[in-house]
Amino acid sequence: MQLQDILYSQGFGTRRVCAGLVQQGWVSIRGPSSDRQDYEPCVDATAELDPEGLQLQVQGVNWPYHAKAYVLLHKPAGTECSQKPSTYPSIYTLLPAPLRQRPTKSAVQGVQAVGRLDQDTTGLLLLSDDGQFIHRVSSPKKHVPKVYQVTTKHPVDEKQISSLLAGVVLDDDPKPVKAAACEQTASHRLDLTLTDGKYHQVKRMLAAVGNRVEGLHRSQIGALVLPADLPPGAWKWLSQEDLSLLVQSS
Repeated sequence: MQLQDILYSQGFGTRRVCAGLVQQGWVSIRGPSSDRQDYEPCVDATAELDPEGLQLQVQGVNWPYHAKAYVLLHKPAGTECSQKPSTYPSIYTLLPAPLRQRPTKSAVQGVQAVGRLDQDTTGLLLLSDDGQFIHRVSSPKKHVPKVYQVTTKHPVDEKQISSLLAGVVLDDDPKPVKAAACEQTASHRLDLTLTDGKYHQVKRMLAAVGNRVEGLHRSQIGALVLPADLPPGAWKWLSQEDLSLLVQSS
């Protein structure tokens, strides 16, 4: 695969732009089997390289090659999961430009959020340019469990927990919706596990049992837990181990 095509696939611009980056000396590479710790400059945009395991350095920024992008973002409050936000900043502004510009077969480019979180909800958000992965994790039919840490306005009682586990009726669906698990962690806090993804589901379920959500944080999807050392607004590549934790749940 030519170096300019590798850069294009990673979202560094059109092939012409990528060729220019190489020719101007802005690109260095390090192969997976290299014993060298430093990167070697490459000024041949048509150089044939094996992309698997390739480490790129573009304009001083290290960038490992990924055939498909799988990313975990710690979503902060006050952000929208939309490319065209209406009121608050988009979560996509928290990502580097190559992730937003990765070419795809569809009209929309870049990684896409795997499901959405409300603007005031924080926590674990996945993004990818792999359509099958997005469907497998976000589709209600796959029943991938998602754990939410809920802070409530009123104290939580046993009756409310029993109702959430047994199922509550929401205004747009006569079929009861129930939590897969519900554990009280403090007088005004509980961990709620859901396997479907209805609009504002946690807030509406708590309202249905006579309480109100004051704070909402998603801490886990499947067996994948939000890393404790990843601050709000930060992101990381998902490792193969991370992906296997998600696949086990879908």
